[in-house]
Amino acid sequence: MQQKLRVAAYAICVRDGRLLLARSPAPGGGVEWVLPGGGTEHGEDPYDTVVREVTEETGYRVEPTGLLGVDSVCHVIPGRLGRPVDHHSVRLVYEARITGGELRHEVGGSTDMAAWHPVAEVPALPRIPLVDRGLRLWRERPATGRARPDRP
Repeated sequence: MQQKLRVAAYAICVRDGRLLLARSPAPGGGVEWVLPGGGTEHGEDPYDTVVREVTEETGYRVEPTGLLGVDSVCHVIPGRLGRPVDHHSVRLVYEARITGGELRHEVGGSTDMAAWHPVAEVPALPRIPLVDRGLRLWRERPATGRARPDRP
């Protein structure tokens, strides 16, 4: 089985009790909310990735103020010619503060809009699991950089 490693960096931006999220098409239709961020380019430092990706997806310039932790997940996905791929995602989650720019929606990218959501209302949104893991890292700030496992 082919193996693939992907490194990505995401931001937790909380301001006035609201979390900045980007909206993305969901597999199978519909939409889901995601943390602004994405994959590193070859040779790119993840710190620079999160700065670039947040600007692309939201219009804001950010300064990462701390590395909250790392989320690592493995799953098998369909590959080319029906061959499965063992996909490993390593996602660095940074806390970041807005330093400039204006909220705008991404055009022609992986997301179609960005918006602030009250943190207390995030559990009611259709979202990817990384949103919850990122918020858990932000709340708990574990010394190991690893949030406690998801509960059923």
